[in-house]
Amino acid sequence: MLYALHELQHAMLAPFEALAGASHTLLTQPHSVWSHTPYSRTFAAANELVMRLVRRYEKPGWDITESVVDGRTGPVRIEKALIKPFCQLLHFKRETKRKDPKVLIVAPLSGHHSTLLRDTVRTMLPEHEVYITDWIDARMVPLHEGHFHLDDYVEYVQEFIRFLGPDVHVVSVCQPTVPVMAAVSLMSTRKEKVVPLTMTMMGGPIDTRRSPTAVNNFATGRPLSWFESRVITRVPVNYPGVGRRVYPGFLQHISFIMMNADRHVEAHRDFFNHLVVGDGESAEAHRRFYDEYNAVLDMAAEYYLETLRVVFKEHALPNGTWEVRHEPVRPQDITRTALFTIEGELDDISGVGQTQAAHDLCKKIPAAKRDHFLVEGVGHYGIFSGRRYRERIYPRIRDFIRKHA
Repeated sequence: MLYALHELQHAMLAPFEALAGASHTLLTQPHSVWSHTPYSRTFAAANELVMRLVRRYEKPGWDITESVVDGRTGPVRIEKALIKPFCQLLHFKRETKRKDPKVLIVAPLSGHHSTLLRDTVRTMLPEHEVYITDWIDARMVPLHEGHFHLDDYVEYVQEFIRFLGPDVHVVSVCQPTVPVMAAVSLMSTRKEKVVPLTMTMMGGPIDTRRSPTAVNNFATGRPLSWFESRVITRVPVNYPGVGRRVYPGFLQHISFIMMNADRHVEAHRDFFNHLVVGDGESAEAHRRFYDEYNAVLDMAAEYYLETLRVVFKEHALPNGTWEVRHEPVRPQDITRTALFTIEGELDDISGVGQTQAAHDLCKKIPAAKRDHFLVEGVGHYGIFSGRRYRERIYPRIRDFIRKHA
């Protein structure tokens, strides 16, 4: 019922979006008489703001068509290396004869699309062969494809690692640090020949008891039944996944906004002012950010609830009580994979120390194959995108990968 009401609301707001769009066109086209009136910019800015507040944001494109390798610009093709019901493994294929390290970026499945890591991919491309997990919106997956559990996530990561081979380096950002740790632990316990050479973990909830954030407190402050009864709903009839139980993206988006409501209100006020004074560059930066930020996906209910239970309530990984398909997850069995953890000093999603906890669990990794980097003045998103990521964090990741390649 909740999802159906949301769809109804969107349908009711569609005429307002269309009207605002038409008015915006009249007020901005140079050949329109209305664009030359004294307050045309103000009214145009108001219409664009309305348009952006009521529209539905679809998954953004990757917008990566070329990369510079050895000083030469060459094309990049995005290929689907593996396709699973809830995820596709993408390969950003460059036209080069260089033998660069192979990197598997495991993107978060926590509300936003994998394109949120566009800057991560673009920055790594000139010096790496890059693959990334591109998670599929659960509302687009038909029921006959079955359920998607946290255990399935772990098995997907294992399958991708085996597919890419023993020379792969794994980079996990935020949420996937936990299933990646489980995947590599299980493969190490079984003494599989194919394990990653390195695993880089960035801003992830390995042990959420350390420096708990508002996200952690919200997850632990309510019983699992509260989440199941209030945020889980079924996909309506206008999507391929009709009937599937999901944690819908629009509810996640509301929670994202409410975490920093004042900041978002201020950002939209600034956007309006930038449009009025004609600061096109600042306005375009706002559009780019919120086109990505407002695009969200649905998560399978069973995966979401199991993640809450395992990661935030039971702390099963650091407590040593987690089992995947009845196999114990033993990080202490990892010996061949080098470990690099990265945290942001100002991270309000995964607090300082939560990712570093991986070193306490992976006791048998030699000291020479470990590293930790606490980045001063950086928040959660700054760990994997933006100028500080490109100038300070990425070089450390690149050097760590090459050291252990």
